Amino acid sequence: MSILNNGFDNDRYLHLQSRHIKERIGQFGGKLYLEFGGKLFDDFHASRVLPGFQPDSKIRMLMQLKDEAEIVLVVNAYDIEKNKVRGDLGITYDQDTLRLIDAFRGCGLLVGSVVLTRFNSQGSAIKFQEKLERLGIPVYRHYTIEGYPDDIQKIVSDEGYGKNEYIETERSLVVVTAPGPGSGKMAVCLSQLYHENKNGVKAGYAKFETFPVWNLPLNHPVNLAYEAATADLNDVNMLDPFHLEAYGETAVNYNRDVEIFPVVRAMFEKIYGSSPYQSPTDMGVNMVGHCIISDEACRTASKREIIRRFYTALCDKRKGLSVDAAISKLKLLMTQAGISPEDRGFAQVARDKKEETGQPAASLLLADGRVVVGKTSNLLGASSALLLNALKALAGIDKETDLISPEVIEPVQELKIKNLGNHNPRLHTNEILIALSIAAVHDENAKKAIEQLPQLRGCEVHSTVILTEVDAGTFRKLGMNLTCDPEYQTKKLFHN
Repeated sequence: MSILNNGFDNDRYLHLQSRHIKERIGQFGGKLYLEFGGKLFDDFHASRVLPGFQPDSKIRMLMQLKDEAEIVLVVNAYDIEKNKVRGDLGITYDQDTLRLIDAFRGCGLLVGSVVLTRFNSQGSAIKFQEKLERLGIPVYRHYTIEGYPDDIQKIVSDEGYGKNEYIETERSLVVVTAPGPGSGKMAVCLSQLYHENKNGVKAGYAKFETFPVWNLPLNHPVNLAYEAATADLNDVNMLDPFHLEAYGETAVNYNRDVEIFPVVRAMFEKIYGSSPYQSPTDMGVNMVGHCIISDEACRTASKREIIRRFYTALCDKRKGLSVDAAISKLKLLMTQAGISPEDRGFAQVARDKKEETGQPAASLLLADGRVVVGKTSNLLGASSALLLNALKALAGIDKETDLISPEVIEPVQELKIKNLGNHNPRLHTNEILIALSIAAVHDENAKKAIEQLPQLRGCEVHSTVILTEVDAGTFRKLGMNLTCDPEYQTKKLFHN
């Protein structure tokens, strides 16, 4: 097990994808509502299962269209009320909305507005709207429609979409995106088509979903990894029966789009008199499948991702955030892919060290296949020790060499306990990296070690205990793929 070679041509993807979207805009006479599923920024799932795909690929592609595009962000008002958290970043959906607005603007993209869907006078949603409007960001409210999605007559009427506030847009490409799933992006797009048609504006709709990849086999590991990523939603990949009937060709889609397609087609017919699409696959514009250059690399990467998702689900269950159904789904996916948790073999090195010392341990797989281990000591937690040991291995420094003198670490520990109110004196990963950076000013070994940090990107890490958000976040920022055994370091009821 080692870091994989590229399996994906990112430059080809940027070219093909932007060209295809331009063609779709032209198909509808100059205005397109493009529902963007998944993450526009930081699509680390795609970069993990498609080695060579850059996490910012989709936003770079949109930047090629920035003179034609504007962004509409969609947030489910109930998600705001529930303080729903984006798992990979650890922030709530309303906070992520602000982060996304800043990120889009930082790329020179126009953020036109924010839409609160399923709005029902939720107090938190009202406060969020007031905050956005104070910041100069237009906010629109869309409501739950009784009988949705079956009562087409009511939905496509003044009592349905007609009650939603019309979103004012000014560009030919309106990208409708959200902090997470279940936001109501498609409903927002179709609502806008209803209003645009009433106003005499010709507009179309298309869908951008990176996964499942429509022109890969149904049980290809890349598509199975998508099911793993959405195990909590119970999304299921399936052959698109409408596409097969219309064209005699197989294409892969997922259950929610297949199930809703007859409704969507009926809505198009109600709004325009006919539907431009014969299948849910027709609605898509995704070109990912045309840019895979090594099927083997993508298969291997996707199998690893499924295993990582399984470990994450076990930890989520331990935290009370997951259910047995998701874990059962992931077990089934591993069986379909012909893999098991034991295939993450380097993790056993950490468990062996834990057994030997009676303390938490961690292991790391380097790009060249070497395995490094870190153990808990009086000065350092296992994750911090692991980082230092990995940097020493990469720099060719003897593992017995101290990169940071104990005389430097001990005053920091004293500061944490006596002045900052911490109970654990051991240095976290972020603290040890700061200390190493300071040591690098005068120590040649520390300097060599800190220069190796970019080499950690893509490495695999395993901890025998669930890590704090600080340590997990450090590994994430360094681009490392972390899994943990579903155990806490202590028996306390509160863990932070």
